[in-house]
Amino acid sequence: MLYFDIIAEHPGDKTALIFKNQITTYGQLRRKVVQWANYLQSRGVKKGDKVGLLSKNCADFVVSYFAIIKAGAVVVPFNFQLAAREVAFIVKDASMKFMVTRQKLEMTEALAEIGYESGLLQFDYEDMCQITDHEFVNYTMDENDNCTIIYTSGTTGIPKGAMLSHKNLVANTMQFTEVVKTYSTDSALCVLPMYHCFAWTVSISGPLYHGATIVIQETYIFKDTMKLIAAHNVNTFAGVPTMIQLFYKGAEPEELAGIRYFISGGAPLPRILAEGFKNKFGKPVQEGYGLSEASPVVSVNPTNAIKLGSIGPSLPGVTVHILNENDEQVGTSEVGELCVRGDNVMLGYLNLPEETATTLRDGWLHTGDLAYKDEEGFIFIVDRLKDMIISSGENVYPREIEEVLYRHPAIFEAAVIGIPDKLRGQAICAYIVLNAGYELDKRELRKYLLERIAPYKVPREILFRAEMPKSATGKILKTALREQALVDMVNRKR
Repeated sequence: MLYFDIIAEHPGDKTALIFKNQITTYGQLRRKVVQWANYLQSRGVKKGDKVGLLSKNCADFVVSYFAIIKAGAVVVPFNFQLAAREVAFIVKDASMKFMVTRQKLEMTEALAEIGYESGLLQFDYEDMCQITDHEFVNYTMDENDNCTIIYTSGTTGIPKGAMLSHKNLVANTMQFTEVVKTYSTDSALCVLPMYHCFAWTVSISGPLYHGATIVIQETYIFKDTMKLIAAHNVNTFAGVPTMIQLFYKGAEPEELAGIRYFISGGAPLPRILAEGFKNKFGKPVQEGYGLSEASPVVSVNPTNAIKLGSIGPSLPGVTVHILNENDEQVGTSEVGELCVRGDNVMLGYLNLPEETATTLRDGWLHTGDLAYKDEEGFIFIVDRLKDMIISSGENVYPREIEEVLYRHPAIFEAAVIGIPDKLRGQAICAYIVLNAGYELDKRELRKYLLERIAPYKVPREILFRAEMPKSATGKILKTALREQALVDMVNRKR
């Protein structure tokens, strides 16, 4: 199946999208996709061209995504928060000549600065609505053709384009919704940013594949989310832990009673939050795991068998092995690198054959995440391989310390990183954001930790912040904290 065919068979009068009280039916969606695809072809877009898509969440983002692929091109979604020079890097890397935007960008200076002279033709949504007498070209396409490229920063901070095929997107949609059931009667809220593959597979592709209705929120504002849930009888939700936390603190059980399931991904879900949510609302949060290179979902806790602290078993059709440093499978409960195989695994990285070969070696997607499986096949993430701290020869997993920190009543958010240390190789540093109205003494916090974890795991440095640097999906940016730590260590007061 080609990706755009997932919307082909649903009743034409069934509501597909609701955005700011404007309704788009499946029939209207299909017609608009063909019209916009034809417009793109009339402006020179050909099979295999990379076409950017930069916009906040809206119905026209969905139309554009499908139209670009329908035109035979490859859609490259952009984080709308990127600076012009960051956009320019991706434009050049993808040899991009066309971009669909909600509002056209001033890119001349940024593109000139990096020496990109091919030109970038931008179309806004108003342009896309133009009628053309161009005769649409139905290109021959294969399910293994690249249809989207998701740029991910990875461990280096330099964006890498993960190339996903029609098969990747369709397979992952089917795999996920086989575990987390989706029905045509569902009303799904899309509050995650659509450029992110978590949002696209779970909040867009899944509901569209099953003929459900998607309620679109432009940007996440808690009060607006609650209004949309009530106004449109939303009954499925996917978000990041920050959103789950806001539900826990700001919503009443009756306000969320109609929601059938809550999916959490994009960042680790603190165990104490999962426990508190279940106790308050009587429904569990189903934590899952994924990465752009896997389209993205790899695993999720099934509704009827949830294990707190686990990311669930792998999805049907997705195989997960835990491998050691010699790429050998380890035993039950042994920690190793989480590696993935399945129809959801990317084609490779654009223009990066060596990184592709390393990441996809021996037919496995090497995620860089440390994990173990229990006897029932449930997967537990220990930490990122790159986040593991080696202090005085001891392996320290930041997530273990963070889980203990989150249980302190004064702590709102915590992030643990390794910092250079001449004596130990690395020292442990904890960044803390306090709950409003709380104070916490470093000595008191160290005492709390020493009662709960081994002394060598207790952070040498404890630093307080007003807020954490985060990605658009709410993930704490540890790379930014490591950079900040170098400055803080110089300026710290003893």
